[in-house]
Parts: sequence; C-alpha cells; structure tokens
Amino acid sequence: MITLTTQPVAPLLDRLLAEATLLRPETSPIFAGTAERGAQLMRSRSGHVELYTQLKDFPLPVSRDTGVLLYMLARGVSARSIVEFGTSFGISTLFLAAALRDNGGGQLITTEFELSKVARARANLAEGGLADLVEIRQGDALQTLSGDLPDAIDLVLLDGAKPLYGDILALLESRLSAGAFIVADNADHSPDYLAYVRSPANGYLSMPFGDEVELSMRIG
Repeated sequence: MITLTTQPVAPLLDRLLAEATLLRPETSPIFAGTAERGAQLMRSRSGHVELYTQLKDFPLPVSRDTGVLLYMLARGVSARSIVEFGTSFGISTLFLAAALRDNGGGQLITTEFELSKVARARANLAEGGLADLVEIRQGDALQTLSGDLPDAIDLVLLDGAKPLYGDILALLESRLSAGAFIVADNADHSPDYLAYVRSPANGYLSMPFGDEVELSMRIG
C-alpha cells in the first residue's frame, strides 16, 4: 500500500481533479473571447500578475499523469527536500507530499502569491493528512524562495508564472543535488527557460515529456 493510492489521498485527488475538469478558465464568461490576451499576459514578465489574480478561483492543476510522474520521480530519487513554485489549490502538492510520506519523511516548500489559494491548499493538505510535510510560503516567489532553503534540493516543480521559470531556477540552482529533477509545466510559454536547460553547458540534460512538461536533470 502506498499513500498515493489509498485513503485519504486517493479519493481526495479524484475529487479535486474532477472538480478541476469542470472549473477551467475557458468555461468562465470572464475569459470569453480573451484567449489571445491571456496568452500575452502569460508570457509577460509584468502582466502575469494580472492574469493569475483573475484566475484566483481556478485550480489550474497539473494533469493526473504529470502528478503521477512527480510522485514517481520523487520516490525514484528518494527525495527528502522538494521545492514547488505555484501551489494553487495544492493538487500537485498532494502528489509530491505523498511521495515524501512514502520516502519516510522530508520537507516540501511551496509558494503561492494568492492568499485565497493558500487557504484552499492548506485545507486540502490537512484533509489528505500531509500538512506536516509542507511549508506554504505566501507571496512573491522571487522573495519567498530567495532564502531559508534546504542545503540540498532533490526535486523542483515549476508551475507558476511561466516568465519567471528562469529566475526561480536561478534562486535554487546552487542547492540542487546532483541528479535532481526539475519538472516545468507548460514550459513552452517560457522559451528562455527552455533554451537554458536544453544547453548541456549549463549543467542539465533536458527533454520534453508528453505534451505539457519539460523534464530536466541536474548533471553539473
């Protein structure tokens, strides 16, 4: 038996992912006819704040497949220290924290600038019995992740504002363990980040994984 596939985490994830399927930004009248504007804001280093503020009531989760991938990677490297950029409702956080539980413990530091989402994530982690493994830092990730980090980070999930992926990686890079994995969701919206991790000269092996994820490994 593993935490991911048993009570209380398994039914909780089933419910949250089902709710997320129904609660997608494109289903809201707020975003009717604004797909192009949304894409522009997603790529903007300043406009993303406006975008994600408008999306505060949407879970914006990773897919189930990506969640399972996160769990498998964390288990495979026996992760003890994980950093997540973009908590949202805590769905990806549940996958990662479940892996820490099954690894025997550890710490997951995650960050979210929208206060209402922090409250939702805390409630979901408490319901899943995983809150003791997670520290949620509320605020701008460029500040919340600028210090007080583990000496060695085994896995990173980037799933916040896409234009900041490179900046967040720069904050964490000196602490990445050899062989650490970095999972970047929807990284096609961050071409500078992709160019950086796909250059072996920068100390990574990297490749697209499925339709949504860039999977990188620290080799330097």
